[in-house]
Amino acid sequence: MNFENMNIWCWIIPLLVGLICGILGYLLGSRSSKVIDNSAEINSLTASNTKLKNELSELNNLKASNSKLKADLEACNQKVIAASKVVPPAPSAPSTNLGASAASFAAGAATSSALTFDGSAAKAAFGKTIKQDDLKLVEGIGPKIEGMFKDHGIKTWKELSEASLETCQKILDTGGTRYKIHDPASWPMQAKMCYEGKWAELVKWQQEHKHGKL
Repeated sequence: MNFENMNIWCWIIPLLVGLICGILGYLLGSRSSKVIDNSAEINSLTASNTKLKNELSELNNLKASNSKLKADLEACNQKVIAASKVVPPAPSAPSTNLGASAASFAAGAATSSALTFDGSAAKAAFGKTIKQDDLKLVEGIGPKIEGMFKDHGIKTWKELSEASLETCQKILDTGGTRYKIHDPASWPMQAKMCYEGKWAELVKWQQEHKHGKL
């Protein structure tokens, strides 16, 4: 055996083992000593968590406010429904309309007085006493026709003046064929003259139109 070569290997092998162990120890030590710093990320997550908590609190507050608003709205609706069922009292006429009402009343009174039957004026125009609402004063109407009209509810000059020609003709037709010779076309017009007290005009018209025919 070559003892010299054995001595060399005795020295080399321990050195190599020691070198390898040293390298491995260095590598393991450097890895274990390296610390990962996650503090920034942790802080960010903490801040996000706090923000979420705040937003959740605001959301809860909004929900509470929404519930309160719904309750208030329902109360208002109930009040409106209750108020709609109450019949309001009739409003009294404002005092500012008293003048207008008085003027209207005065005008109506003046109109009524203007249409008041004046027997003396009628007598002066016709030369005889005229009875108010005497339908026979209308040229073409005699006692029987007057009775027919009164039976149908036309008893005054005003009512006859407001009757249509068709209505007058229907009343005449109820008397039979012998009344077909009568023409009621002018009767409402003559009755209006009587009602309005236009005696001179009525007398003149009747003189120009025999039997009251237009």
